[in-house]
Amino acid sequence: QVQLVESGGGLVQAGGSLRLSCVASGRTVSRYNMGWFRQAPGKEREFVGVITRSGITTDYADSVKGRFTISRDNARNTVFLQMNNVKPEDTAVYYCAADSDTANSGKDYYPRANVYDYWGQGTQVTVSS
Repeated sequence: QVQLVESGGGLVQAGGSLRLSCVASGRTVSRYNMGWFRQAPGKEREFVGVITRSGITTDYADSVKGRFTISRDNARNTVFLQMNNVKPEDTAVYYCAADSDTANSGKDYYPRANVYDYWGQGTQVTVSS
């Protein structure tokens, strides 16, 4: 079992940058596909991006592609979400999640919140215009 703790959220102006961290404990992150999701008030949780257990493959939602980057530091057992050129519509609670099922592979699976077994508590990101 893995425990996930996000940090790095806060208030940022539109056009600025923010880096979120997701620290894992109990298991190494390389055992999981690690996803980032977000949920804005009154909206459903939506997929932001993923880094696969290989650490090589990433995939992103169209809304963040070219602005957000996911990376992983195995030595720190941490996954990062670098957010650049943020927009007010990026305002949400951001969650990291871990998918332990090695059979879940490919873009059909990554955006599905229900394939992820473990979730962090979330960190708030607010983008002012």
